[in-house]
Amino acid sequence: MPEPLTIRALVSASPDRTWELYTSPAHIPAWNTAHPSWHCPRAESDLREGGRFNYRMEAVDGSMGFDFTGAWTKVQAPTALDYTMDDGRRAWCSFQPVEGGTEVTVRFEPEGTNSLELQQGGWQAILDSFARYAATR
Repeated sequence: MPEPLTIRALVSASPDRTWELYTSPAHIPAWNTAHPSWHCPRAESDLREGGRFNYRMEAVDGSMGFDFTGAWTKVQAPTALDYTMDDGRRAWCSFQPVEGGTEVTVRFEPEGTNSLELQQGGWQAILDSFARYAATR
């Protein structure tokens, strides 16, 4: 398996507020999209180690969709959030205070179907969408 990929974004909010916006099912559908042609109609999360999550991702035109699912492996508010996706890949998220807000860093194991560039770009687009959303809250 290739090395994990890393994405980052500066969020203009405190670590506590960043954590809340990033992990709350009430907020996730508002920012969890890589492109305007997709949306996240629902998000469910039992935010505890061993708890499960399910974020529904769909094309706006209804032509396709999938469930992004897995289990939380580390929940350390407001600094660390790790999970294992149902296909066995892992991801590690950190929330570090910096001048002007919080730096969010996500490392994730890529899947084997799409190019590394496409995956990195897609995950970065979602994180950038999150940063824009957080700036307005």
